[in-house]
Amino acid sequence: MYRLMNNRLSRVIGFLLILVSVSRTGISSPASAQDIIPSDPPLRWWKGNTHTHSLWSDGNDFPEMIAEWYRTHGYNFLVLSDHNVLSQGIRWMKVSSIIKRGGAEFGEKVVPKYLDRFGDHWVQTRGTPGTDDYEVRLKPLNEFRSLVEQRGEFIMMSGEEISDEAAGMPVHMNVANVHKVIKPLGGRTAREAMAANLRAVLAQEEKTGREMFVHLNHPNFHYAVTAEDLAAVLMERFLEVYNGHPAVHHGGDGSHPSTERMWDIANTIRVAQARTAPLFGMATDDSHEYHKPTSSRLSQSGRGWIMVRARHLTPESLVRAIKRGDFYASSGVRLREIRFDDQDQTLQLEIEPELGVTYSTQFIGTLVGYDPTSSEVVVEEEEEDGEEDAKDKVDSPAEREAPPAPITRHYSEDVGMVLAVVEGDRPVYYLSGQEYYVRAVVTSNKPPPNPSFSGQFEQAWTQPVGWEEWLGPSSDLDISN
Repeated sequence: MYRLMNNRLSRVIGFLLILVSVSRTGISSPASAQDIIPSDPPLRWWKGNTHTHSLWSDGNDFPEMIAEWYRTHGYNFLVLSDHNVLSQGIRWMKVSSIIKRGGAEFGEKVVPKYLDRFGDHWVQTRGTPGTDDYEVRLKPLNEFRSLVEQRGEFIMMSGEEISDEAAGMPVHMNVANVHKVIKPLGGRTAREAMAANLRAVLAQEEKTGREMFVHLNHPNFHYAVTAEDLAAVLMERFLEVYNGHPAVHHGGDGSHPSTERMWDIANTIRVAQARTAPLFGMATDDSHEYHKPTSSRLSQSGRGWIMVRARHLTPESLVRAIKRGDFYASSGVRLREIRFDDQDQTLQLEIEPELGVTYSTQFIGTLVGYDPTSSEVVVEEEEEDGEEDAKDKVDSPAEREAPPAPITRHYSEDVGMVLAVVEGDRPVYYLSGQEYYVRAVVTSNKPPPNPSFSGQFEQAWTQPVGWEEWLGPSSDLDISN
């Protein structure tokens, strides 16, 4: 009898200990923050880069290493966008080619760094070390994404840089959350190439039911795309207003406008003349080089990104928010809030301030009654200004021999004019009803840690607002020229 009672008591005590353990670990509690997906998550900002290159095309590091850098530097999502290829299937790369890609001083360290970070249980090699048959396997996205992703913290998105050309000039477009490789379709002009590739993306999106979006890359790369091209291809909704590669002529030159100026010209034409939606602006890294010390002559990580406002960190949720224009572009400045009130017609920003840093916000737009005339630009002889090393990383000999491209026409200062300048971290602009659109660009007095051009300061660009009331039956713009 004593033994029976003792066994029962032991079972009761054991059961109580299990309950205590479960209570402490939260296993049985549906309110545990670590074990549930919230049913009503708040809107928040997610940081991501949509333009990144790896050893799958012309980058010089393994995709896992690149993803790990972004994950550990505060990013929430990353799009791998290698040229005309997805990181899919079986691919091996000669170690000698990897060393050459990494450069004389750092190439020998690329594979050892990879092994040191992920170990020889993960890294696959074949052949004999030190010989030309020694190879490393490039892991596809579906294989390594579970290694680096963290729910609610960091995800990977499939992507491709559709690297096309027209009339011998490069026309590059990035597609995010793509399912299958989209082969560049070409065209007689940049407009035709852009339109053809956009139609291919839309067709795949419709066929797969998969949310995707496309943005035009570095329009001033070889000055291949004009503001008029951007305005004419109405299917295009996104462009890189800032690209961190030092060879893409972000600031233009004496004959070509900056990419930001092109944005305003194109949006004025689209909203005021075509009565259609404007372009939204992206900021990206366009990173290729991951081993050398920071240098403004190299295409490196951490220079440009977008902040997307969404409830869920999933590709579909992010893409839908981007398509709504619920994001801003940044090269360093962070915003806590962007509010556009349709009723009060006010655009308000709340900047996340840094100690000792000042902020100046320009509200930019085009007003009703602006001067729409334009004139042809006379080409000035361009100096490369020491950019050959960086240029060689992103173009081909055929592209370097390409003939001059059309040039964006010169427009009056009425187009994309500065409507107001507000100092401080809570700038506000009150629309008068005469603006075709208004956008804000915040500029700090702080240089970025790794600038891509001389005299750069950290900035943030909001998307244009106030344009919806001007929409109407769109006027088709000629895309044959």
